[in-house]
Amino acid sequence: MRRSLGAALLAIAVTASACGDTQEAALDDVPPTPDFGLLTDARLASTNAATHWGEAVGAAQLSSRIYPSMYVPGPAGQIIPNSDLADAQYFPADAEHPGAHVDFTLTEQARFSDGVPVTCDDYLLTFTAGVLSETFGSHLPLMNDIAALECAPGSKKFTVWFQPDSGSRWRYLFGSGTVLPAHTIARRVDMSMEELNAALHSQDPGVLVEVANTWREGFSTEPGHFDPELQVSFGPYVIDKVEESGAIVLKANESYYGDKPELDTVVVWPDTADAAALRESGELRVAESHLKDPAWLDRNAEGNPFDVTPMVGTLTDTLTFSDYGVLAEPWARQAFAACVDAPRLAEAASRQSGVEVPPVTVRTVRHDDPVAAQMASLTMVPVEPSIAGGLAGTTIGVGYLAPNPRYAAMVEELRAVCEPSGISIEDRSGDRVTREQLDADPTTGLPGFDVFLGAVDPMHEYSAPNSSVKNSRSLHDLEQRLWEELPSIPVAAQPRTFIVDRTVTGVVPYTGPAGIGWNLDRWADTKDEETEAKKEES
Repeated sequence: MRRSLGAALLAIAVTASACGDTQEAALDDVPPTPDFGLLTDARLASTNAATHWGEAVGAAQLSSRIYPSMYVPGPAGQIIPNSDLADAQYFPADAEHPGAHVDFTLTEQARFSDGVPVTCDDYLLTFTAGVLSETFGSHLPLMNDIAALECAPGSKKFTVWFQPDSGSRWRYLFGSGTVLPAHTIARRVDMSMEELNAALHSQDPGVLVEVANTWREGFSTEPGHFDPELQVSFGPYVIDKVEESGAIVLKANESYYGDKPELDTVVVWPDTADAAALRESGELRVAESHLKDPAWLDRNAEGNPFDVTPMVGTLTDTLTFSDYGVLAEPWARQAFAACVDAPRLAEAASRQSGVEVPPVTVRTVRHDDPVAAQMASLTMVPVEPSIAGGLAGTTIGVGYLAPNPRYAAMVEELRAVCEPSGISIEDRSGDRVTREQLDADPTTGLPGFDVFLGAVDPMHEYSAPNSSVKNSRSLHDLEQRLWEELPSIPVAAQPRTFIVDRTVTGVVPYTGPAGIGWNLDRWADTKDEETEAKKEES
């Protein structure tokens, strides 16, 4: 009996082993699921979108789901409150208060990935960085609308008071990647939160030097420079690691207080990635590009899994002038403006990108705004082309973050249109060039270049009334003044192309600073479901 039982058990074991081997072999036939990847058209060298460097390298494309904005895009182009994060109540100016104000209340559950609550200190830091732009190296123009930000240390409530006749664009104050963890910065500079709060309220540059340096330099995502202790998240994703290739691995934030992301892991690649190799490996699932037909994609190839959507973006490629050097005087900016042919520059951008983009003549509203169309014929100050001769024999240096073939083509076209006036255009692009370099060199009094070419979001750049028919006269008057003062010249809309694998759901193209990943946490991968189904069948 023992022998029979032993034999039976042996037979069962052999059979089970054989079945197991068969099942394992079957599972081995199912290839491992590749990483889910998003390819951006930005450098992605920082998560701090409030610095000049962060603006130049497209930090908002990465940080929108790490340091989310107070307001997010809505389905009809409007912006709607991020109710998981905060509530806000706007109060217009009255007899007692000459400036409007907004009361913000952060939700009790809002916290960072290290468990520390999100508080008004984080927003006070952003405000102070914007006001002390030279100390922090920031670019937050709308912060100059604010007269004061009231914030008690560690409070979930704060009030923003505006200057008289300011604050119409308060919903754009705290955009993607502009609100960073104040508590990790305080820890790094050996301050208590009470000490940091007092220092921020004082706005004393001498006291805030270390804070400013950490805020400006500490949020790098370049390989070898990522600091996970500093870069904790209050969005649906947290940076898990930065690979040597520059790829950034995002993991779902376990401490997130809103709806959990559909995708647990997403790899985000900068524009330097080998897109063709990523496409072949199956890792590249969503991409954004300035090109209608990027070299790595043959949309007519058999079995092409991607839908391609070219769009005219909402941002404006803009020539911004230095306040120093050859263009310091109004007459010189007028002379230079006389040789700038925006339609020709827009044509150059269209040829290079494959996306036909229009020239732009307005600064204070987005070019696709209906109010912009009403103002288009009113805002251009007629400039006699002969005026450009006043700069004959002068060399104008144009800087932009390189490499950027579209901007290279636009600068070359600018050279051609200005040459008959005797103005020489010099391409001074580089891989570390930002708008900040328009400031004068303290040793020479001269800027690194005279004009910066880059994308501008009118809604974050200018203090202006809300866009409406009612405010069209005020907006027209502001545009007229800007054409007379000429701090910049809008040139062309930004071309955008979105490439999405058909098995990915929830993707909504967006051409603002955050790019297509603005709702990354709502994406889902049906290919994963198909793979799991095959495994279960096996």
